[in-house]
Amino acid sequence: MRGLLPLYRGLCSGGAGRHARPIAAIFGSRCGFCGTNSKPQPNFGLLFDIDGVLLRGRMLIPAAKKAFEKLVDSQGQFVVPLVFVTNAGNCLRQTKADRLSHILGVHITQDQVIMSHSPLRMFKKFHDKCVLVSGQGPVLEIAKNLGFNNVISIDMLRESFPLLDMVDHNRRPKLPSNPVGNLPKVEAVVLFGEPIRWETNLQLIIDVLLTNGNLSTLHQTQNVPHLPLLACNMDLLWMAEAQSPRFGHGTFLVCLENIYKKITGKDLKYEALMGKPSELTYHFAEFLIRGQAMQRQWKRPITSLYAIGDNLMTDIYGANLYNRYLDVRVSRKSPKAIAKMAAATGSTAAVPAEDDVDNMWESELALPAATSCKSVLVCTGVYNPTAEVPNDASHCIKETVFHGHRDFRFDPALVEPGHIVQDVAEAVELIFEKERFVPQ
Repeated sequence: MRGLLPLYRGLCSGGAGRHARPIAAIFGSRCGFCGTNSKPQPNFGLLFDIDGVLLRGRMLIPAAKKAFEKLVDSQGQFVVPLVFVTNAGNCLRQTKADRLSHILGVHITQDQVIMSHSPLRMFKKFHDKCVLVSGQGPVLEIAKNLGFNNVISIDMLRESFPLLDMVDHNRRPKLPSNPVGNLPKVEAVVLFGEPIRWETNLQLIIDVLLTNGNLSTLHQTQNVPHLPLLACNMDLLWMAEAQSPRFGHGTFLVCLENIYKKITGKDLKYEALMGKPSELTYHFAEFLIRGQAMQRQWKRPITSLYAIGDNLMTDIYGANLYNRYLDVRVSRKSPKAIAKMAAATGSTAAVPAEDDVDNMWESELALPAATSCKSVLVCTGVYNPTAEVPNDASHCIKETVFHGHRDFRFDPALVEPGHIVQDVAEAVELIFEKERFVPQ
């Protein structure tokens, strides 16, 4: 449990110790995690995707209401620890928690929400650097909330260098203009999610990468390596109200990667990729689930995780990849297990090593306690929303085109869901049956 309790206390708004506010004062009378009733005590936690599982755009999927009736007792307390894991990155965690609370009719705290950018709070070596952020929504506020202290937006960059954004003729400067140039040198780039004006963001991000953060200089296409680049949300597609999936941030990343390679002849390199299917996101989710169990004073360790999603290439791939990571931890010295992990991610860099990945993740989050992460696929989103549910998950039709990110290799085993159900209500019912869990 090294490092778990102090960081969890720091993340919670109420703090801990003798100066902390009472739990009820922090969460309110209907909070799912106030109180100490512990019968029955779960030894599993739930990870819910949002879009395509609970919502379609702004509309609540009817089965979500039914599912949460099973998850909340008569006092408004959650009967199991759970988190909402979304690849969205256009708002603060508190904003998303408030929206979920309103739609689901139960109080959700920000510590039950993981946005694609949430793990960035652990990348402290970048927090004092000047970072350029791309996305939409309150990107400056999001970045500062994550711990970044010196932030520049694409709009700020465009205002200081008005001659750089030339695709839209109507937005070109009407008169000759010199660069204002009053911004500090960019030292890293953080991509939160798909922006509104793709051409502007693609142009200026490429400019920053090819000038090493100094836009007053010429492009240097032979610069190796380029500035650190951190990206959140690898979803190629996502499900809204439309009948077919829509472009996600993963599509924007495909554009950026291909433009960079076309200009330089080299692959764009990422310092880190966050959001599903990254193992880091699932590790962070497990950390929050353990913290919730501690708040409820549940004594049984959380050994099983269930991830419920609608996308084979993010939700299912990510859950299975984290399950493989947990397997590797148990059999760290097994060459076969390590080889499987390397095959999934494209290199041994993603394989947990005592002095590498463990040092970053586990110094912040403590050692994983779970021994498994099982995937459950629903049919209300990206995955065949009108198809019949196969009786056997092994009969799941594989996609012949890999929709995952470039840096994650296609492995058929990783897109094989543990279970396939019609909707989230059936998923919760199935999990309760498998765990023989009957809430009072």
